[in-house]
Amino acid sequence: MLENTQILISGLICGVILFQTAIIAPSIFKIFSAEDAGPFLRTIFPKLFMLVATLSLIALILSFVSGIKLSLYVYSFTFIFMLICYHIVPITNKARDDGNNKKFSRLHTVSVVLTMLVLILNLGWLFLI
Repeated sequence: MLENTQILISGLICGVILFQTAIIAPSIFKIFSAEDAGPFLRTIFPKLFMLVATLSLIALILSFVSGIKLSLYVYSFTFIFMLICYHIVPITNKARDDGNNKKFSRLHTVSVVLTMLVLILNLGWLFLI
C-alpha cells in the first residue's frame, strides 16, 4: 500500500514537472511578450518548486515507514533539490533585473538541471522496484 502511494507521488511529481516545463512555460511565451510573461513565470515557478518539495516530503515520510531505502534517497534528493531551486528564484530574478546575464544564465541552468534530475530520479527509481 505505501509503495503504491510512493509510486503515485513520483508520478505526480513527474507530471507536474512535465506539464509546467513542456506545456505551461512555452505556451506563455507564445501568447505574451517576454516582459509580460516574466511576472507570471516568476509567480508560478516558486509554486512548482514548493509543490514538488511538499510531495517529496510526504513521500519521504512514507519511505521511512515503508523501509524502501532507494525511495529514501530519491525523495531526499528531490526535496533538497527543489528547496535549492525555490531559494535561488529571488537571486535569479534579481540577476535578470540587474542585467547580469551571466549570473542569471548560471542560476537558471542550476534550476533547470536540478529539476531535470528530479524528473529522472522520480522516473528512474520506479523501474528499479
